[in-house]
Amino acid sequence: MTGSRIVVVGGGIAGLAAAWEAVRAMPDAVVTVVDAADRPGGKLRREPVAGVAVDVGAESILARRPEGLALMSELDLAAEVVHPATTSAAVWSRGDLHPLPRGTLMGIPSPASSARGILSADEVARAEHERPWEGGEFDDVSVGDYVAARLGEAVVDRLVEPLLGGVYAGQARSLSLRACLPGVFAAVSRGESLTDAARAASAAPEAQAVSAVAPTGAAAPVFAGLDGGVGRLAEVLVEQLRVRGVTIRSGTIVRELHREPVTGDGGWSVVVGSRAQPERIPADAVVLAVPSTPTSRLLAPHAPVAARELAAIEYASMAIVTLAVDSTRRRGAAHPPLTGSGFLVPAVEGRTIKASTFTSSKWAWAAGAAQDLSFLRASVGRHGETTDLQRPDTELVAIAVAEVSEALGHQLPPVVDTQVQRWGGALPQYAVGHLDRVSRIRAATRSLAGLALAGAAYDGVGVPACIASGRAAAQSVVTHLRSDGGGAGH
Repeated sequence: MTGSRIVVVGGGIAGLAAAWEAVRAMPDAVVTVVDAADRPGGKLRREPVAGVAVDVGAESILARRPEGLALMSELDLAAEVVHPATTSAAVWSRGDLHPLPRGTLMGIPSPASSARGILSADEVARAEHERPWEGGEFDDVSVGDYVAARLGEAVVDRLVEPLLGGVYAGQARSLSLRACLPGVFAAVSRGESLTDAARAASAAPEAQAVSAVAPTGAAAPVFAGLDGGVGRLAEVLVEQLRVRGVTIRSGTIVRELHREPVTGDGGWSVVVGSRAQPERIPADAVVLAVPSTPTSRLLAPHAPVAARELAAIEYASMAIVTLAVDSTRRRGAAHPPLTGSGFLVPAVEGRTIKASTFTSSKWAWAAGAAQDLSFLRASVGRHGETTDLQRPDTELVAIAVAEVSEALGHQLPPVVDTQVQRWGGALPQYAVGHLDRVSRIRAATRSLAGLALAGAAYDGVGVPACIASGRAAAQSVVTHLRSDGGGAGH
């Protein structure tokens, strides 16, 4: 007698969370995680820079969604949760750094006058005179089109676009208002002012995922991390999964997914390995926690409608350039300290980088990690823009140093070490109609007993959302296995 066999395809945080939920719910289950990457963790990843392990993917989580902090607590990491020393972000607009207005919701200012400097006087005046939406009733519309019609093009180009770029690496005029700003969508659908909707939504806990800074007087921190980097969450989770008997196979691509009529409802098998020497892993239940393209390929024989919908989800690629710079005060050198959490760059500025984070200013653990060194990073890459990502690492580093220096108005201190992390197909694009597409995918896969989908492609791209997605998928297959008497492994 053996436990149910559960295979999780994908070793990012959604897949790892699915495995964690499954093994906690069914301690006797045989859980296997199959991951194509060189190591599990996905976008939660640390790499050494100047001898210090720093985050080269996600570097914080949303603290006002419970899933991330709850998982940290379950892993006995609650005492190591840290919050940013500063959330004072800026926007590099028209040659200067301007403070991002507090309470800004995905770049929608409330009031518009708070964005003066980022916006010109005429642009502020246009935003203050909000116009009614004249596009008629809609089920969905792009964030950019809607905001531009009501508050003006400049609000989109200089505020909304860089905020969306930071969260989705996306284009404002392609991303769904309903999916990306559900609170605002609901409010304006009721006929409320966009500015009033943004003001109300920016104060709501669930909205802080897209608010760059906390609203004035916020009682609780908006963002959280871990001492030593949020990438430790994946590392500790992997350790604990292995302690509980979970097998994690890295560097393993799943080539095919088959239904096997082992039980009344059918079982599954996952095919890995080369075509010449395929290996079949039997499973009573499968969680697909990989991006939409490989999910589409695996589902094509079983749910062609879902496969077509999944294939239509586009992704943005990006790169993170991390710099370790000499922070000592050398005689005759004028290198002012980096202040604030960093800055965003509107696409209309024509720069290569889209943002820079001052890691050592933002996180106390980074400031104390290495004597006489400061860490910062810059991100490159927006949806539909791939030319810059084709540059070699050395060029990306040189561009990051030059553009951050220009934004600051002074040369960065000497660079001691660098690291370039490329994230191909990193962020799904929630295009107009995304939520309806997800509903169609779920409807088309509902009959596939013992199979569930998880990951950033569906209900949110942030770490807590992906954790929630993974855990929900695991709960779904566990419910199936219990109703089925435990699966074919019994």
